Amino acid sequence: MDKVVILARVSGEKQEYQRQVNELTDYCALVGWSVEAVFSNKVSGAKRIEERPEILDLIDYVKSNAIDKVVCLEISRLGRNTLEALKVIEHLNAHGVSLFVKNYNLETLNPDGKVNPVASLICTILLEIASMERLTIKERMASGRDQYIAKCRRDGLKMGRPSTYRKSVDSYKQQYAKELSLLKKGISLRNISAITGTAINTLRKLKSII
Repeated sequence: MDKVVILARVSGEKQEYQRQVNELTDYCALVGWSVEAVFSNKVSGAKRIEERPEILDLIDYVKSNAIDKVVCLEISRLGRNTLEALKVIEHLNAHGVSLFVKNYNLETLNPDGKVNPVASLICTILLEIASMERLTIKERMASGRDQYIAKCRRDGLKMGRPSTYRKSVDSYKQQYAKELSLLKKGISLRNISAITGTAINTLRKLKSII
C-alpha cells in the first residue's frame, strides 16, 4: 500500500480548504492509498517556497517518512508561481516522491521511479495557465479599484472604511492565529512577516493585544 500525504491550499481567508481534504481523503481510500498526513494552509500561491511553511514541512516530512506520493486536487494548489511550483516538484522527484494531481490523473514519476516526461510537460503548461489566471484576476481587481476611485472622485465621495470601523480583538485572534502563536514564541516581527506574509505594522498591532 502506497503511503501518501495530502496537500491542500486556498489563497483567501474566507475560502474553505476542508472540501479539498475530504475529496482527496475519499479518493485515497478508494484506490487503497494510506494517508499519513495532511498539509494545508490559507496562503497566496504566488509566494516563494521559503514563505510557505506548509511546503517546507511537507518536504521535510516526505524525506524522513518514506512517503510514496504527494496528492493534490489540482496543480494550482501547489502554487501559481510556475518557477516556485516546479522547484517543489524537483524536490519531490529528487527524493523519489511522486506528485499526483487528481483532476488530471497525472503522476510526475512512473512506477519505476523515473520522471514521467509527459506529465512534467503537462504540469508546466498547467502551471503557466494558473499563473496567467492569477495575472488576469489581479488586472481585473486593479481595474475595478481604479473605476471605484474614479467614481468616488467624480461624485465627491469619501473612500475607505468608515472612521468608526474597528476590528475586534476576537476577530484579530481568529484571523491571525498563526501570527499570534509565533509572536508568543518570541520570533522577530521580520521573520514572522517573511513566514506568513503579514505586514509588520499589522504584527505590531497583534503584539499589543497579546
